[in-house]
Amino acid sequence: MKIDVLTLFPEMFEGVFSSSIMKKAADKEKVAFRALNFRDYAEGKHKVVDDYPYGGGAGMVLKPQPLFDAVDALKEKAETAPRVILMCPQGERYTQRKAEELAKESHLIFLCGHYEGYDERVRKHLVTDEISIGDYVLTGGELGAMVVADSVVRLLPGVLGNESSAVQDSFSSGLLEHPHYTRPADFRGMKVPDVLLSGNHKYIEEWRREKSLKRTWERRPDLLAQIELTEKEQKLMDLWNSKK
Repeated sequence: MKIDVLTLFPEMFEGVFSSSIMKKAADKEKVAFRALNFRDYAEGKHKVVDDYPYGGGAGMVLKPQPLFDAVDALKEKAETAPRVILMCPQGERYTQRKAEELAKESHLIFLCGHYEGYDERVRKHLVTDEISIGDYVLTGGELGAMVVADSVVRLLPGVLGNESSAVQDSFSSGLLEHPHYTRPADFRGMKVPDVLLSGNHKYIEEWRREKSLKRTWERRPDLLAQIELTEKEQKLMDLWNSKK
């Protein structure tokens, strides 16, 4: 996968792309990162990328020309049509499903804006996706792009040491992840559940599924509407609901 980020602050990505799983993925040649300053594509002596909004109002708006020219330049060298992702608080709320969708692509281009917003022609005629990582506003799109890139890269085949790790993550199954324990089995009187020490993998999987279900019921009941429950699981849900 190729990931290009168009930003006014490419230095923000140096630590992210050269650390942890992102660095391991690049070292394994599973992904290639670039953070490019789209000011370099602006016309004129002063390389201006923003201007006052038509109709008046507060703030400055990013001009279309630098972004269109930057994306055109990247597309000219692209082997396949890239997904062009606008990081924006008005966009589609980001989910694990979207991460899984983007992980199937071979080339992603992120647009990270600042100031009051983008010229509307960028939204209508340049991008393929608008993504928001939550219902709040950040100074720019850089942190959002880092979040999306990290969540996508870890899903690429061969990136994580254990291929089942990503599959078992919260939201990948539609449920929140079950509790985890490690050594020691007894820490300050707090003991690991006996079933996890039993060696019986069937019982362990049943326990994990039940705990995932209950944790989701307790913390994110909205997710349960998308889950197909077995008869046994539905009875558990009915029992928990009766004790509320």
